[in-house]
Amino acid sequence: MSTTHADVSPRPAARLLGVVHSSEELLATSVLALMVVLPLAEIVIRPFASGGIPGSIPFVQHFTLLVAFLGAALAARQGKLIALATAGFIPEGAWRRAAEFFSSAVAGMVTGGLAVASAAFVADEIEFSQEVALGVPTWLFALVLPAAFAAISLRLTWRAGGWPARAVAGVGLLAGVWLTRSFEILDGTAGWPWVALVVAAALAGAPIFTVLAGAALFLYMTIAVEPTTIAIYAYDLATEPYLPAIPLFTLTGFILAQGQSSARLLRVFRGLVGWVPGGTAVVCAVVCAFFTIFTGGSGVTILALGGLLLPALLQDGYRDRFSVGLLTASGSLGLLLPPAMPLILYAIVAGTAPANLFIGGLLPGVLLILLVGGWGVREGIVTGAGRHPFAGREAAAAVWAAKWEIALPLVVLGSYLSGRATLVETAALSALYAGFVTVVVHRDFPIRRGLRQAFGECVVLIGGVLIILAVAKGFTAYMVDVDIPFRLLEWTQANIESPLLFLLALNIFLLLVGCVMDIFSAIVVVVPLITEIGAAYDIDPVHLGIIFVANLELGYLTPPVGLNLFLASYRFDRPLLEVYRASIPLLVLLGIGVLIITYVPWLTLGLLELVGRR
Repeated sequence: MSTTHADVSPRPAARLLGVVHSSEELLATSVLALMVVLPLAEIVIRPFASGGIPGSIPFVQHFTLLVAFLGAALAARQGKLIALATAGFIPEGAWRRAAEFFSSAVAGMVTGGLAVASAAFVADEIEFSQEVALGVPTWLFALVLPAAFAAISLRLTWRAGGWPARAVAGVGLLAGVWLTRSFEILDGTAGWPWVALVVAAALAGAPIFTVLAGAALFLYMTIAVEPTTIAIYAYDLATEPYLPAIPLFTLTGFILAQGQSSARLLRVFRGLVGWVPGGTAVVCAVVCAFFTIFTGGSGVTILALGGLLLPALLQDGYRDRFSVGLLTASGSLGLLLPPAMPLILYAIVAGTAPANLFIGGLLPGVLLILLVGGWGVREGIVTGAGRHPFAGREAAAAVWAAKWEIALPLVVLGSYLSGRATLVETAALSALYAGFVTVVVHRDFPIRRGLRQAFGECVVLIGGVLIILAVAKGFTAYMVDVDIPFRLLEWTQANIESPLLFLLALNIFLLLVGCVMDIFSAIVVVVPLITEIGAAYDIDPVHLGIIFVANLELGYLTPPVGLNLFLASYRFDRPLLEVYRASIPLLVLLGIGVLIITYVPWLTLGLLELVGRR
């Protein structure tokens, strides 16, 4: 029986939806491309034109705002907004369905309220007619806030499950719209029930950004502050000078992952150290750390390299449990090495110079890699796992083949620390360099499909991270408004006298934070609480930052919600409890490393003193 054209052609609604999706993706990737081009043009033009390109800096910052919220909308469409993994422990059946109904309703309530608050903010921007530069009004960029929150709200509602769950989420959405428009009715009421509501929703599976945004939204309502405050703080993303570097460095990592850079680096390090006991394990740790520097500990390392590195370990005779544990732990190595995303984000939130964190994190980052590598050497000695005889000619050939990738950290650090380029310009340069290496030099990167995939995945990841930063600024501002940091400082000083005891308490606290919160949320929420306390105990701000990131690096391995544990379970097709058991030795070992970093400040501050930055 034949099928007519009308039978297979998409419906008009589906075609329209496809056009909307394609346009959304094209706009987001085009804006990200402009973020690469403008800083590069600035590097070229600045020596010849005083002041460089007019308006380039504020435009790049506002492009970051667009990428953040367009990416968040895309992440909502693809079900990739960052959420706690606790919902996975809820039993299937009625309990799971109830959790989905509840989390969807609360997420709809929060995002619906944010859309209304953002629309009011845009109306104010239109009225006051401020400019970005060159006559371009700020409201034109601010429009992305209500548009993105509305899209996220509708998409979370649609993805809630069947029609009953969608109906419940829709009711929540309408309730959030009504509450935001009538916020005065909450004036003087208690805030803690609303906080409990959004926290419970997060445990049930709601995206993390809705928890932070919901807490800020409802808490401000209880003190009669207009909800537009949240949108104002979200728009502040467009004024952060270092923030554009985060998507650009992340794009560098995605471009490298799309090519064969990982295979070339594996060949290099195997040729150099494959002859030592555990050589392949050491190689895998180093290669993972290299990629995590640019992907920001997002789990991309495990997903992108797991299919290459796990077979390499098993083929060389390493035990399965050891191999899974090693790669699970190595997926977050490199977060202390420049220019890792958490270091830049910490610098933004804490008001610390990124260059100081870059230098301060070098030795602690190397220490953690050495500890994991040492565990690999032990495995090689105990099990006699296969070695690769050293061959000078092969090692030299491997180094020569990967010379461009090996030079990338030198290009990044050299251009930034020399002062020849700003951090954002350096990030754009690194993305261009990665594209040149994979497309022109090695030609192992399909330009059209590869660039589309790298840009698309980068936008989605960055959207999921930066929307957390955007809404968490409002939550942090609320805590400052009600003097929570000051009260916490008073309590800490009253109960803890010794700086050494404070550092131990800080490690325990951050380990608990890492158990329940991702590193990006933790930076935005917790850093403002601990920076003044650290200063009161004379803890160097750079040392405090490295301690913080090192502890949260452990969070990727800490049950029950460590991100690497779930990604490794998915990527390697292993039961979650098996991944837990495989990762425990590395968790203990890296915990020892964090204590060394904490109580030996020289590891962080020694190089800073050597280069005269202290």
